[in-house]
Amino acid sequence: MNAVEIEEAVANLANQPFDAEEFPFAFLEAFGNKTTTLKRLRSGSSNRSDLGGVLQANNIHIRVCEPDTVTATLSDLKNSSATTKAKAKIVLATDGNWLEAENIYTGDTVACELSAVHERFGFFLPLAGITTVKEIRESSFDKKATVRLNNLYVELSKTNPDWGYGKNCFDLNQFFARLIFCYFAEDTDIFGSRDLFTATIEQMSASDSSNTHEVIREIFKAMSVQDRAGLGLRPWATKFPYVNGGLFSESVDVPKISKMARSYIIHIGKLDWRKVNPDIFGSMIQTVADEKERGAIGMHYTSVTNILRVLNPLFLDNLQNQLDSAGDSPLKLLNLRKRMASIRVFDPACGSGNFLVIAYKEMRRIEAIINQRRNEIDRRTEIPLTNFRGIEIREFPAEISRLALVIANYQCDVLYRGQKEALKELLPLDQRNWITCGNALRLDWMKLCPPKGKSSKKTSDDLVDSPDDEDNVSFGVTGGGEIYICGNPPYSGYTLQKFEQKVDMKYVFEKYCRSSMKQHMSIDYVSAWFIKGADYARQSKAHVAFVATNSICQGLSVSKLWPSILDVGVRISFAHTTFRWSNLANQNAGVSVVIVGITANQISRPVIYSIDEEGATTAKHVNSINPDLSPGSFRVISPAKTSISGLPNMIFGNMPRDGGNFLLTFAEASKLKENLGTSLSKLFLRNLIGSVEFVRGTIRKCIWIQDNEVEKSIKVPDLNMRINAVREFRKNSTGKSTRSFSESPHRFVEIRVGKGESTIVIPSVTSEKRNYVPVGLLAGDCIVPNSAFAIYDQPLWNLALIASRVHLVWIKTVCGKLETRIRYSNTLGWNTFPVPKLTTNNKEDLTRAAENILLAREEHFPATIADLYKPDAMPENLRIAHEQNDEIIERIFIGRRFKNDTERLEKLFELYSKITNGNKNSKQKGTQ
Repeated sequence: MNAVEIEEAVANLANQPFDAEEFPFAFLEAFGNKTTTLKRLRSGSSNRSDLGGVLQANNIHIRVCEPDTVTATLSDLKNSSATTKAKAKIVLATDGNWLEAENIYTGDTVACELSAVHERFGFFLPLAGITTVKEIRESSFDKKATVRLNNLYVELSKTNPDWGYGKNCFDLNQFFARLIFCYFAEDTDIFGSRDLFTATIEQMSASDSSNTHEVIREIFKAMSVQDRAGLGLRPWATKFPYVNGGLFSESVDVPKISKMARSYIIHIGKLDWRKVNPDIFGSMIQTVADEKERGAIGMHYTSVTNILRVLNPLFLDNLQNQLDSAGDSPLKLLNLRKRMASIRVFDPACGSGNFLVIAYKEMRRIEAIINQRRNEIDRRTEIPLTNFRGIEIREFPAEISRLALVIANYQCDVLYRGQKEALKELLPLDQRNWITCGNALRLDWMKLCPPKGKSSKKTSDDLVDSPDDEDNVSFGVTGGGEIYICGNPPYSGYTLQKFEQKVDMKYVFEKYCRSSMKQHMSIDYVSAWFIKGADYARQSKAHVAFVATNSICQGLSVSKLWPSILDVGVRISFAHTTFRWSNLANQNAGVSVVIVGITANQISRPVIYSIDEEGATTAKHVNSINPDLSPGSFRVISPAKTSISGLPNMIFGNMPRDGGNFLLTFAEASKLKENLGTSLSKLFLRNLIGSVEFVRGTIRKCIWIQDNEVEKSIKVPDLNMRINAVREFRKNSTGKSTRSFSESPHRFVEIRVGKGESTIVIPSVTSEKRNYVPVGLLAGDCIVPNSAFAIYDQPLWNLALIASRVHLVWIKTVCGKLETRIRYSNTLGWNTFPVPKLTTNNKEDLTRAAENILLAREEHFPATIADLYKPDAMPENLRIAHEQNDEIIERIFIGRRFKNDTERLEKLFELYSKITNGNKNSKQKGTQ
């Protein structure tokens, strides 16, 4: 079940007569528990309660109690030894009227009437395996409203095909924007009478909906004009105020309303729209107009916490600090207020306006404090909505973005000035609009958001008609005029980019980058926003900060993207290292991202933000920030074909491209071995150890047929069958190179093996939580597939280097990542690894250290690498072996242990520069 379905199920439960005996099971059923699970709980076979309630292990402990004993019962549930032993997440007590619950792990609580429990359903989403965020838990209204609007949109699209799709889709989207405004206005006294819009439709339109569209059109018409004389408006329509501001300009036509649609319109109006939260409503409502996203309504919500991770270091922290230092000084407070009045916030991928809304509300909060300290609490805001600008490629989110700002403005006026003053300032709506619908990578940002001292002309065909006159927003106040560009542009890896996106990338890189090489190849789509942002920052001294997939700060992307940004004089002002950009989502939804701020202004002490193991955000002030988001000046680590330090060759494992026919599970291998017999098994079966097999201890084998054994293999039916299957698989491949190998179907397409002495294996992907790279030593006849790297027939001291803390720090910095996991690279991680020249004694010491690591692992057989290298459960003898190895290596580097990873990186980059410059000079001398 998804969150929407759960909300509906809980609402239905809350509306049913209370049955004390049945309630615990009905509650669990609402959160997706299956009939068999509930049956076991009813029988008592899986019920672990020691208090006469229902206890589901790893989930919840519920008890129905006597009237007025809910609080005491909840305390008993929380303190129950059975609750602790069963690792219950939540405890819940109810007497049928009142309900209380607590999340044992977070400490969050709920206390409400049982009939209203569905309004707090988000609190219980962990019971369904859904992790959520505080803002959603506390605002089920936005989800409820979105679901109902979605039902209406689908119905109107069916009955008005010319409205819902194609070129007229804008009309239906605009109709919904108007509806949303009316719902909000009738519940917040903007219309002067509660429920005026919904009640008028209910009373004035026929129950069969035959004239519903006419009633709504008449209402819209009334709100579109100020001078109503001679229009012949119906008396009930004249009760509605003049709104316009572009929202009701142009056509006020209304789609055909079916009986079901009329019911939906009235049903939506029954909600309390005073509870709408523009911070999150826009994100959810934009899914209404996107058929592909409707099934995930409310699942793509960006939390306020994450948005503030961008806005706070970009400029809000600075405003707050200035407010704090101003104290009660009237002059300092006045200067800050003037400064804020001329700040522009620009989001060139604004979606439904989340970043703009949060920025606006935070600035209004600071302004309210200023006014309070200056004894001017009734003063109208000096922060114009038109200073919050955006570009959005889709029409509906662009409209919702402006509407969300209007709602945020009104709510802030009510909060800081009172309802009466807020109503005075709201209508008619401001005619100007600075949310542009278009392709941000093709539009000129300088024209849409001109820097201080420049003006612009703006035409628009989106939510409102924007005037063509000069921009008359105050933007020249001394000490102000800053521009802050922010947002969360779309990510898309090169192979996933649509044709239009590839064309966009080519356009941006060719226009703004000096190099003529195809830099945009293989880089994520989001990089184009950084290129345009850097160009804007260069011209305007603006500050820019975008959320981006972490790939742009890793691996090859660093050398392809960042020279074009940094060469124009732009520098990284702050950064947030990799974290999950979490949504209200099931299981592992969300993407691993970074936040990078850039500017052409002077930066005194850039800051690197990170999330530590406890989940707290840490801030580290540094002299400069590298594009890989480590401290230090800019360095391009380019892939190397061979080791710059003269280390042995590390290569990818063998690539089968066999359709799975040569790779065998333990069971398949056992059966085939039985059919082949001992001699043929020894000849044609090899141990297969790749990343998963090595780390998890999985036993797998592969069929390995050498060229001189082909004739013998095809005489064996089991082998011949698999060879033929490989031939067919390769012949039908879309890859030309794979098809060419159909002529030799007995072998892997790429074979890389040693002399058979020994093999050092390195997984291609490893958990970022491990303290060391999981490297191992295999027998020489083992086959390493292409899921791992291998060093063949080389001394054991190489294993010691790979297993060191120094090497881990290096690859974490220069290699790419898969989500948050480390993606190892031989050309970037191993071949670029700078190592001092090793003496014979050094190599002997490292060999002993590697042996000690391997022996320490052996003592814990059959524990796997995954077991042994858990950060909090590493065996003591293995930890000591690694510590000794680290000490040997670090003394080779600097004669002592490093103080921390920062010092390790500084030394590594210093040594990298020394080695690569030395190699370059040697080559130059050799050519003279």
